[in-house]
Amino acid sequence: MFPNFERHTIDVGGIHINCVKGGSGPALLLLHGHPQTHAIWHKVAPQLAERYTVIAADLRGYGDSGKPPGLPDHSNYSKRVMAEDQLRLMRRFGHDRFLVLAHDRGARVAYRMALDHPQAVERLVTLDIAPTLAMYEQTSQAFATAYYHWFFLIRPAPFPETLINSHPGEYLKHTIGGRSAGLAPFTDAAYAEYLRCLQDPATVHGICEDYRASAGIDLDHERADLAAGNKITCPMLALWGAHGTVGKCFDPLAEWQALAADVRGHALDCGHYIPEEAPQALLDQVLPFFDH
Repeated sequence: MFPNFERHTIDVGGIHINCVKGGSGPALLLLHGHPQTHAIWHKVAPQLAERYTVIAADLRGYGDSGKPPGLPDHSNYSKRVMAEDQLRLMRRFGHDRFLVLAHDRGARVAYRMALDHPQAVERLVTLDIAPTLAMYEQTSQAFATAYYHWFFLIRPAPFPETLINSHPGEYLKHTIGGRSAGLAPFTDAAYAEYLRCLQDPATVHGICEDYRASAGIDLDHERADLAAGNKITCPMLALWGAHGTVGKCFDPLAEWQALAADVRGHALDCGHYIPEEAPQALLDQVLPFFDH
């Protein structure tokens, strides 16, 4: 899926991060969402690699990256810790400052990185999210129905893990196929990769810990940012799917303006899985933004 890319497994300090790397030029980090892997970028990575040194990584707990057992307070799956994984990864490749393009859970890691390490993130693009605190605090019936997994996955272990492990294929099919575009955006190769990884119970636990952290320690970190007036300072582009839940249940740009000093954005004519549903539309937006 990633022609002319090399696969790497990098120790970033007690945990290994899996990634693929290709291209040349300014460094660009790609981060995926749930319940997927770096494979989400396969439709856009070759074009991005014509201009950038592209590093598409698996998050802690996902794909072929390390999956440590969650701590009682879930702090080792906080977005702060997950962002530090990726920051160390980029430094291992010699990149102290870089561009970031991130979807879903990866976008939550990315904006935490931009808040905690403003010197590292040159420009940031987030795909189909609003800030985590805003989404939890403004939960409606429509949002809770569409994003039921936000509330299921945070239940104490091993309850959600047991149910998902009983039929990971059904969980994957329902989760990514239950959105506005169904299963049409996903190639057989990408879908097989997502299923392979989800069949590992350690992945399932890692996913649950990611969400448990977001419903607890991540909210504490975001409240502290808002109280201190700490904002994302790099130029930021927020894109979301016009047919997805985020744009229907929230005002993403207004929410980002509360947390970012220089943000613009709008909806694209697609659903949640932008890199796979609308790869050309995504490229049309991010290339001018990154090349500015």
